[in-house]
Amino acid sequence: MDRSTAPPQQHKQPSRKGKRAWRKNVDVSEIQEGLEVVREEVIQGGIIAEKSSDALFTLDTTGSVSIQNSYNKIHKPLKADQILAQRSLVPAIDSRKRSGATGSIAEPYSKKRKSNGISPQEYERLKLRAYGGEAVTKDIVKTDAIPKNDPWAEDNAEVEDLRFSYLEKAKPVRAPKSLTEPPVSLLGSARVMPAVIKPRPGISYNPMFDDWDQLLTEEGNKAVEAEEKRRQEAKAEEEHQARLAEAQHERDDLLTEDESAWEGIESEYEGAEWLKKRRPERKTPAERNKVKRRKEAERQAKRDIEVKRRTQQALQIKAIAQHVRSQDTIKSMALATIGDSSDEDIDDRVLRRRKLGKHPLPTKPLELVLPDELQDSLRLLKPEGNLLGDRFRNLMVRGKIESRKPIAQPKKAKRTYTEKWTYKDFTVSA
Repeated sequence: MDRSTAPPQQHKQPSRKGKRAWRKNVDVSEIQEGLEVVREEVIQGGIIAEKSSDALFTLDTTGSVSIQNSYNKIHKPLKADQILAQRSLVPAIDSRKRSGATGSIAEPYSKKRKSNGISPQEYERLKLRAYGGEAVTKDIVKTDAIPKNDPWAEDNAEVEDLRFSYLEKAKPVRAPKSLTEPPVSLLGSARVMPAVIKPRPGISYNPMFDDWDQLLTEEGNKAVEAEEKRRQEAKAEEEHQARLAEAQHERDDLLTEDESAWEGIESEYEGAEWLKKRRPERKTPAERNKVKRRKEAERQAKRDIEVKRRTQQALQIKAIAQHVRSQDTIKSMALATIGDSSDEDIDDRVLRRRKLGKHPLPTKPLELVLPDELQDSLRLLKPEGNLLGDRFRNLMVRGKIESRKPIAQPKKAKRTYTEKWTYKDFTVSA
């Protein structure tokens, strides 16, 4: 530190008692020097005493270039190593065999196997892109394999935040019980319906006469039965309405008669006999005890009967278990017999009463060719039916999805319109 900038000192007068002389008696030169050193270190990048060892020192892994050059001057490398260390920009000569005319200019190996100027790798990449590539294969679901990701599994990777420990934890999502159970078929015969039913031979565009006549007779009988049922229901409804009208007419007549005779009606509590009735006498303690003993005896008899019935059931457990096992065996044999039978006799129009969902299933269209519609050529046939509708109804009958009602007019979002008041916010310029 330069002495010209140091505070004035008076070493000849070691002691002076005035307040104005105290500054001159304090030697702060060491502190000033230390502060200057700290300022220089801060300017150069920071205080050295506060830095870590990693910031002050580095590990040299490459070595010194000057030392390596001095070493190479003394110990020269071999000429073979120098030749091998050289790298030329000219590509190496291809030593592989080529097929072609002798004397012709051979193309490089990288271009020889290209077809129309496209390498095999580029061709495979373009083919994958044209046919979808991974976008097609990644969405394929293998039903016979175990899925890698379980959407119903609990995710334990979440770290609990202690700041929100007082809040109630969200309940985990549980898989429904029906997820592991097979779908229930809606057929009236309780049979398992296949995805595609084998069609009956009578619905062909050019069927055999016997098959077509049998199918026409069956469908005609079903139509006649349906019409008779409809007429019976209509007749029963007419009779019901007639009875309701007649009952209403009789009720109106009774009301008219009651209103005309209202003044002559006398209440049953207005007679003298009702005033003469006395309240029933109260029971004596002996009679009450007798009633209690009788009720207790009845309860004890009921308990004895229940204990006896349970004892008999306990003795018959083995017989009941054997009966249940025999019933299960008979049921499994019946299901196996049903599964082995052909699909031709499955009628997916006869459904059970209990449906899956609130709405009824759509009616299956009649698959029958009338005599005037029979054609002897495929060119004269008219397109009929709808594969999408048939598939949709098949999924509902098999119990895969529930029946829904098509939404003809969806609900629109409610919107409220208000008047903005921003036009009133204005300022008048001076």
